Amino acid sequence: MSLQVNIKKKFCGFDLAVDFCTDRGCMGILGASGCGKSMTLKCVAGIETPDEGKIVLNGRILFDSEKKINLPARKRQVGYLFQNYALFPTMTVEENLEIVIPQKEKRQKLTHEILQRFQLNGLEKRKPSQLSGGQQQRVALARMLLSEPEVILLDEPFSALDGFLKDALQTDMLTFIREYGKEVLLVSHSRDEIYRFCDHMVVIAEGKLLLKGSTKELFKDPENREAARLTGCKNISAIQRVSDFELYAIDWKIRLKTREKIKEFVKYIGIRGHSLIPVEGPGENVMQVRLREVTDSPFERQVLFHNAAHESSERLWYLQDKKESIPLFLQFPKEEILLLS
Repeated sequence: MSLQVNIKKKFCGFDLAVDFCTDRGCMGILGASGCGKSMTLKCVAGIETPDEGKIVLNGRILFDSEKKINLPARKRQVGYLFQNYALFPTMTVEENLEIVIPQKEKRQKLTHEILQRFQLNGLEKRKPSQLSGGQQQRVALARMLLSEPEVILLDEPFSALDGFLKDALQTDMLTFIREYGKEVLLVSHSRDEIYRFCDHMVVIAEGKLLLKGSTKELFKDPENREAARLTGCKNISAIQRVSDFELYAIDWKIRLKTREKIKEFVKYIGIRGHSLIPVEGPGENVMQVRLREVTDSPFERQVLFHNAAHESSERLWYLQDKKESIPLFLQFPKEEILLLS
């Protein structure tokens, strides 16, 4: 079972061009706002029509520009969870569920079963405005399952939720995805959500697909400056190549040695804030740092430094436990340096 997407579509401001396929489980699409993530989902669902390309779901052609095939949304067997859940506001929970069940004789039985499964008993007669955000999402998921989709599309499903509710619903969503057992495509600008939910991912920037592959591998080695930034790397510097295993980080004004060979396409390096190591004094790949700013969150501290020897150097982000003291020297471990095109 798989979803294959290879499409192009022109928009004002950018051109969408994506090519990927899922392989059972949850695949993530990561990108900044306005990059084409949601538009990709809408093309799969049949809400938007690509200019060219092909979309195939489990061997069934949903769209093929050459063969002039473009199945309407209602025939695609695609479940789409919109950001606002798209429940019918004038209908009760029960009515929102029953409307997707074509067989009248089965409506009461199936609705009762899905209400129990999603812990919605007692809410049958309420309208969406009388439900919490979490309850609305459960109703939307329940309605989607009743339509028996072959693939589920999740469009920023947690973007409108507060922190506590978001954590609770993410746990519920993980359970839902495992139980569903078919293809799920999750769109998000949150690297944490993609990492938590998705075994595989694609990275999109300005309508173009930058990378695709294993989520853990792409976070470990994003290969590309934009992909590194989207996966949460705040420390990125342009470089000058000194030798096969040594470079000069222009923005931080420091020479660094690498474990991997610095190939010709490498123009930048990155290092994640939690990968920097506080040390006692000078050494290989060690920078003496000067404090610029400290920001505390409830459980960790974000510290901004610059190179103590160069006041004009760009800032470095460092994450530490709040119990730790502010270091005077930071080391760039060879194995943690990201070599980026």
